[in-house]
Amino acid sequence: MTIELHDLAHEFPEHKDKLHTLKLENAHFVHLKSQYDDVNHQIRLYENGVNAASDEHMETLKKQRLHLKDQIAAMLAA
Repeated sequence: MTIELHDLAHEFPEHKDKLHTLKLENAHFVHLKSQYDDVNHQIRLYENGVNAASDEHMETLKKQRLHLKDQIAAMLAA
């Protein structure tokens, strides 16, 4: 099974410079990115078999990651 990369650099390759600028200048973005990275890391551990998770828990984490990604995308579009 191939596991897709969902880090922000892969999700938004066209916004590399803006991601960097937001990371340096926007505390809210830094908070969202930290949350996104934490959730994404948890999902990767489950997908790689390091930790076990129920389907419901995985679905909850993936929804949380998507919600954070949507907020980050809105900041990139502004």
